[in-house]
Amino acid sequence: MATPASRALPLTATLLTASVALYMALVAFGNITDFGTNQEFVRHVLAMDTTFKDDDLMWRAITNEGVQDAAYVAIIVWETAATLVLLYGTWLWTRPDHAHARRVSTYGLLMVMLLFGAGFLAIGGEWFAMWQSEDWNGLDAATRVFVFSGVVLLVNHLPAARTDAA
Repeated sequence: MATPASRALPLTATLLTASVALYMALVAFGNITDFGTNQEFVRHVLAMDTTFKDDDLMWRAITNEGVQDAAYVAIIVWETAATLVLLYGTWLWTRPDHAHARRVSTYGLLMVMLLFGAGFLAIGGEWFAMWQSEDWNGLDAATRVFVFSGVVLLVNHLPAARTDAA
């Protein structure tokens, strides 16, 4: 028989995974329905046109709008895929097989952390020197999402409570 303590962790994992799924769904939806706003963001970051324009860094800039737009579409596809994986993981947490839920949720959360950590913090922030821009700097937002997803990942991997029968 499941005890309240043994139900608390799966409920927490369900709700937190659902929270990240909701966030990612809203991000992807916003990027699809208001394509131009963040398209400009991506274009400016990749073009490095609001950085310090250091000659040692500017060779990294991508100014081809086709390449910029392809990068933006790839981001939206990744956000949408992460949303779907997280929604599936959320649904699985409501089922008895929590090992499967943990595995699928881990994949979705890892997708979010890779996008915001490797994509926005590392590549955008450092490679394209986004940190130098006063107008097109998304590092704080990316850090918040990275940390939020990381906390949810840790919660999903907490050891399950033992039942009274054990």
